[in-house]
Amino acid sequence: MIKSIFFTRFHPEKGSRVLHQVPEGSIIPSSSPSALRQPLFHFRSISDYIIPRQEFCDRLVTACTNRYRIIGYPVCIKDEVRYDRNEFIFNFALVLEEDVTDWGSYASVVRKLGRLLRGLEEQGGFLSKEEDPRWFEKEDDEWEGKVVGDEGKVKHQDHGIDERDLAKEELDNQIDATNSDVWEVGPVPGIGGKVYALCEMILEDLNNYCECMIPIDDSNTINLKLFPTHAPPAPIFAWHVPLLTIDLSSFSPTISSDLTLNRILPYIDGTHSVSHISQLADTDLGLTRKAVQHLVYYGCVILLDIFQFSAIYAPTAEIGDFIVDENLQEECARYVRTPRTTLKFPIRSGSEASGNRDESEETFALDASQHEELEAGAEDENYSDDEADPHRISKETLVTLYTSLKQGLTLRNWCLENFELLTRIDIRRLITFGVIKGFLYRVHKYTIATSSSLPGSDEEARGKEGRWGEGHEDGNGNGHGTLLGSDLSRELPLARYLDGVHSFDQICTELRLSEKEVMDKIKGFGEVQVIHR
Repeated sequence: MIKSIFFTRFHPEKGSRVLHQVPEGSIIPSSSPSALRQPLFHFRSISDYIIPRQEFCDRLVTACTNRYRIIGYPVCIKDEVRYDRNEFIFNFALVLEEDVTDWGSYASVVRKLGRLLRGLEEQGGFLSKEEDPRWFEKEDDEWEGKVVGDEGKVKHQDHGIDERDLAKEELDNQIDATNSDVWEVGPVPGIGGKVYALCEMILEDLNNYCECMIPIDDSNTINLKLFPTHAPPAPIFAWHVPLLTIDLSSFSPTISSDLTLNRILPYIDGTHSVSHISQLADTDLGLTRKAVQHLVYYGCVILLDIFQFSAIYAPTAEIGDFIVDENLQEECARYVRTPRTTLKFPIRSGSEASGNRDESEETFALDASQHEELEAGAEDENYSDDEADPHRISKETLVTLYTSLKQGLTLRNWCLENFELLTRIDIRRLITFGVIKGFLYRVHKYTIATSSSLPGSDEEARGKEGRWGEGHEDGNGNGHGTLLGSDLSRELPLARYLDGVHSFDQICTELRLSEKEVMDKIKGFGEVQVIHR
């Protein structure tokens, strides 16, 4: 929030002078009835940074004092005919609290405003025409040690200054000759002028609306806007799944000049990973990651994990908010319902349920035609809150489903355990809704291999020699240099992922292997631990 706006001019004889300040008394004491009792900071201590040497003019200058940050853009206009000493130096500055983190957006406004005022002054003397010579009569030393009293008058503070040293002219201007130390300070600079009104409008509009449009004349208008500054987005990886948070179809067919962004947008649907999107759109993976990162920066996209039925999900501490929030439960019921299709899963035995990921995904995933039917049905059929509706998803069902997720329970086995409750529920949407709202989290799988189990280690070589002997061949014709069932040339790329910091999503995406294939290859490394966290 802007605390003050002030306009400073450099007088060739008097030096730096504050001609306009909003609110009154925020930079130097003022006799205005609405003035602040005390300035925000001591202007003379930083005046050299507000009106600096010409080498620093036409540059952004910031200074911090008394827990405030002053942002200015000093401007120097040279004209041998119009100005005394052939130059006109001014600065239009903003005052913020020092701890404001996004002050960069205000700096952009100050820079733009300085350049606009420079153009207005060069065109018709917008700034210099309003100056009153009386504004430069008061010396800055006269303001020292003064504050504003309750009645809006400038009052002298006791700093050990003897009253006898005060000039006789000031003593004659006392309001109360018997018991008062208040003096008039002359005309208040700039109140009622165009520049002062400009300061007031900019302060009010930027603080209230973060933008302003101020017409100056028939051909000039000042347009300013505070653009929010976002934190840099986290790195985008190939295994992330982007999901749009806004409907970009309402925009024109080409919303950006970025060719990569235009090509990947049709494939961002919350199911394809960045790597898969790059393949479908036939774009470079690095450029695809940058395009998705731009969408994340502007809040158009959120990132999810790859949805698979071999994954494990568990509730977070925020699950309590979902249990008590009926509006959130209603929103979830509308989002996860499948109006036209009922999912029917074949019942499997325990051994069959523990099969590979590909088989389980074939069992539970809907084909393309079913998916299109579901999307069309969701648009045509409105969700009913009538308790008599036989297809209505109850709130108790949603709470039971979410709270039954836990560590160590794969999504595949969870579906089998809750088969009856999952009727007319889109499982992917159910999980995605919980992750987006923050009351579900994905439990990732990692692998850690001991140094002795990595290919090429000394202990592994000695073990092979002691077990096989030189020149030994197994029944499959493999030589003694390779472990049974392993291919050293193909396992070496996998070895660098077995350090406990690379998830299976990353391993499968970068090596382009299924989880079952990765697990089969890991068995060739000997002692390898699989952990979930």
